[in-house]
Amino acid sequence: MSAETMRAVVQDAFGGPEQLRTARVAKPEPLPTEVLVRVHAAGVNPVDWKTRAGSGMAGMMGEPPFTLGWDVSGVVEAVGFGVTTLRPGDEVYGMPWFPRPANAYAEYVTAPARQFARKPATLDHVHAAAVPLAALTAWQALVDTARLRPGQRVLVNAAAGGVGHFAVQFARELGAHVVAVASARHHSWLKELGAEETIDYTTTRFEQATAPVDTVLDLLGDEYDRTSTRALQALYPGGLLIAVPAGVSPELALAAEQAAVRVTPFLVEPEGVALTRIAELIDTGRVTVEVERTFPLDQAARAHAQGETGRTRGKLVLTCD
Repeated sequence: MSAETMRAVVQDAFGGPEQLRTARVAKPEPLPTEVLVRVHAAGVNPVDWKTRAGSGMAGMMGEPPFTLGWDVSGVVEAVGFGVTTLRPGDEVYGMPWFPRPANAYAEYVTAPARQFARKPATLDHVHAAAVPLAALTAWQALVDTARLRPGQRVLVNAAAGGVGHFAVQFARELGAHVVAVASARHHSWLKELGAEETIDYTTTRFEQATAPVDTVLDLLGDEYDRTSTRALQALYPGGLLIAVPAGVSPELALAAEQAAVRVTPFLVEPEGVALTRIAELIDTGRVTVEVERTFPLDQAARAHAQGETGRTRGKLVLTCD
């Protein structure tokens, strides 16, 4: 590879996985306060394939061509003027720029140094790349938004997915009673992660299968069998529904008011400080990271096709080595 170009996955139009192709593009240079990171692995998230298709964060990306991706793990190659927290050779991970373009499906990315944190020492780059967006979503939702306390009850919808499996573990760490909603094949694993109750959504209406909870973390939304509206029935009066993927429609807001519960939209933010705390939990063995499968960078389309089946346990990751 020349010093001026790099491999990246680009798309020229909105559409299906076949829109993704590998090309050579200009290698970025770090601006003041930024670092240049050589990407070893890039996580794949539902927001990626939604954006590829024209929804998700498509409005923030603008019209194609563009490069998808926000999760990265790699090594700092260069630092811009003013960077004092990181230096070349540091192994880092992060979710830079979200929801603006980060171009993570590539061999190099640049971003503000404080949007990265040092990679968990016990993880390889593949597993580290699976962490940032999913773990920050779960952390910020439960710690900062719900302010979950010991003894409270929390229900996690789509508990076996990328965000869900972190949410189960973080809620357990916070001392909460965790109700995990997922297909039956994942139940024994989710109990190992800390779920005290499990509900099989394929056979049971989750809102009818558990005692009231203080918080529902809904990772599906009303477009999937009206899970957000149904979740209102699972809450104590005054309880909180965090509607992650689709936000809060006027109809959902009215239904929450009528049910005497609270509802809030949510969007994850880059945060190096929280990633440092999450790395500590991983390195002490209190939180584990699930990666179902990896794909080389030039097979990003295959990764998207698998992700869109909705049957992934944990995360999918692209490798750039």
